[in-house]
Amino acid sequence: MRDLPVRMARWSAGHPWRAIAGWFLFVVVCLGVGIGVGGRPATTEDYRIGEAGRAEAMAADGGLQQRPVEQVLITAKPGADRLDTVQAAAAARDVAARMARLPEVEKASAPIRAANGTAIRVEVTMRGPELEGEKHLAPVLEQTAQVQAAHPGVRVEETGSPSIGKGVDHLRNQDLSRTEMIALPVTLITLLLVFGSMALAVVPVLLALSSIFAAIGLSMLASHVFPDAGVGTNVIMLIGMAVGVDYTLFYLKREREERARSGGRLSPAAVVELAAATSGRAVVVSGIAVAVSSATLYLADDVIFSSIATGAIVVTIVAVLSSLTVLPALLAKLGQWSENRRERRIRRGRRVRGARTESGGRITRAMLRPTGRHPAATLAVGMLVMLALAAPVLGMKLTDMGRETHPRSIPAMQAYDRLNAAFPDLKAMNQVVVQADPSRRAEVAGALGDLARRAEHDPRMSGTAELRTSQDGRTSLLELPVPHYVSDPAAIASLKAVRHDYVPATVGKLPGVKVAVTGDVARYADYPEHQKQKLPLIIASLLLVTFAMTVWAFRSVVLGLVGVLLNLLSAGAALGLLVLVFQGTWAQGLLGFTSTGTIGSRVPLFLFVILFGLSMDYQVFVISRIREARLAGATTRTAVLDGIGRSAGVVTSAAFVMVTVFASFIPLHIIEMKQMGFALAAAVLLDAFVIRVVVLPALMLLLGERSWWPSRPASAAVAPPVPAKVG
Repeated sequence: MRDLPVRMARWSAGHPWRAIAGWFLFVVVCLGVGIGVGGRPATTEDYRIGEAGRAEAMAADGGLQQRPVEQVLITAKPGADRLDTVQAAAAARDVAARMARLPEVEKASAPIRAANGTAIRVEVTMRGPELEGEKHLAPVLEQTAQVQAAHPGVRVEETGSPSIGKGVDHLRNQDLSRTEMIALPVTLITLLLVFGSMALAVVPVLLALSSIFAAIGLSMLASHVFPDAGVGTNVIMLIGMAVGVDYTLFYLKREREERARSGGRLSPAAVVELAAATSGRAVVVSGIAVAVSSATLYLADDVIFSSIATGAIVVTIVAVLSSLTVLPALLAKLGQWSENRRERRIRRGRRVRGARTESGGRITRAMLRPTGRHPAATLAVGMLVMLALAAPVLGMKLTDMGRETHPRSIPAMQAYDRLNAAFPDLKAMNQVVVQADPSRRAEVAGALGDLARRAEHDPRMSGTAELRTSQDGRTSLLELPVPHYVSDPAAIASLKAVRHDYVPATVGKLPGVKVAVTGDVARYADYPEHQKQKLPLIIASLLLVTFAMTVWAFRSVVLGLVGVLLNLLSAGAALGLLVLVFQGTWAQGLLGFTSTGTIGSRVPLFLFVILFGLSMDYQVFVISRIREARLAGATTRTAVLDGIGRSAGVVTSAAFVMVTVFASFIPLHIIEMKQMGFALAAAVLLDAFVIRVVVLPALMLLLGERSWWPSRPASAAVAPPVPAKVG
């Protein structure tokens, strides 16, 4: 009863209004300071990975880096048989003239006609780095709209990385707003069913939301060390609702159980102290586990995963802090109001119903019955089911989700399809970057010219190659158009041909020069390879963290190994289901997606790290109950069945809330986010209902007293300490 969670809970319950006001002030200060300082978004340099990244750095040194480019496309108006070339030419000239006058535009090309005569385009190069194109997009789009109004006889539209990015962001924000409208009411209804009280149901949601607001402010400060790749807020909302509600739920359920057990003999503050000594400690351990597990994402050496790690760590720590500070104060006040209401009912002669202790539901008891009788058979069946679900992982194909996978409900994507149909050479690009002494400029140009001639007759590449050289003559860049989407096997083959055949045979023979290949195809291909290289290191770190945290929490090496095994089973089965659903086409209509035959390269790593952390919630809470019963003198068999039976209700409720939050991402239009939501929802379901209720108890029953090795839990009953303040 002298642990930090108890001391904090004691102070909070003893000074409830100070604690509540202090938490409110903390949230306001965090959000205010974060907004005042502002965040630091990731720059183009932060995204450079692999050989493609090295080539981009070389190009940037010579001022040849990628620029934000928009394409204004002029085609026949809907319903017309063919393009009116006179009107199209006039519209193209109007576009070029208008764009050239904009301060946001670096240059606008002359009108370019499609070889098949179906379209004319104007290429608009915007000022600033590649990732800042969206900032300058509004006036460019406005001019395009004005040209369309001035030339109604043709269709004038705009597409490009900035406009597609803007469209994707807008669609994502709409989707996320919709998920909030689904997740919040379902969470409230679930908590209302669990507690039977609107006041208690609202508390977890309010604390989760306040933790999210505080974490958003703190993440803005953290972004100056770990730049935000634009996903930090999404991760904070996703993880914040899950852990925020879960931690509060664990605490609340235990407080109600202790209050029922005391039979009114303890004051509300004393009951809160008992809950802090049990569930409070479990929340701290779980929070540390989630934070440490999330920190392994920094090993990916990727700005996106660093941003995810920062968001997950910050919101988890804030959620733990809320459960240790303001939650005890709220529970003490609610408990006092409940006691006052009870006394008023007694004075009025009304019947007062006693609170029920948590003893496990009928379904849980029914599931545990065969486990208690036949643990070996139950374990075998559970393991076989999980392994069968994990089997499709062997056929998993990882790719970076290219631009062509974005939903066609985005207007810029519709224009993108028409642009690529008229100008197939714009689909992708291979870029060969060379750095050499300026005196060798002509020699390098000759070698690159030879490379361009070799690639000219390669059907995987077409169009006119373009050679650009920096002003100082040190850097040369050769662009080779690829008439295939980056995900097309022909595009990948063209990259391999450039890197392994054309470069070694030409510029690669020049001594003392630096050569690297980048471009759309290289970016697409190098990112999954980078993830595959980092995945073993991160998984090994996760396994070590899971093992170490479990051993630290329960002083048992055996339980540490059990935790590693169970988390691997959960993650493997969830990934198997993901492959089964998204690499095939049978679920397209059901879940509303178009299968790419692949899994997003970020999904498995994200799933492993987040799931390993969240699984510790259930593992710590369930095993804590088992260990309590064992320390109180029960046999391991009795402790396992009783501990899981008592914790099943809260675990089921917490899992339902998490599944609701994660499943609300499944209707999203962005396929990678859809895959992440599905995988996490499936993983939590399997973890809560198969791992924690079937596999874990069966395994611990078979291990018996060996579960606690090398520690030896007390065999005699040890009464829990009673707080001094008795009602």
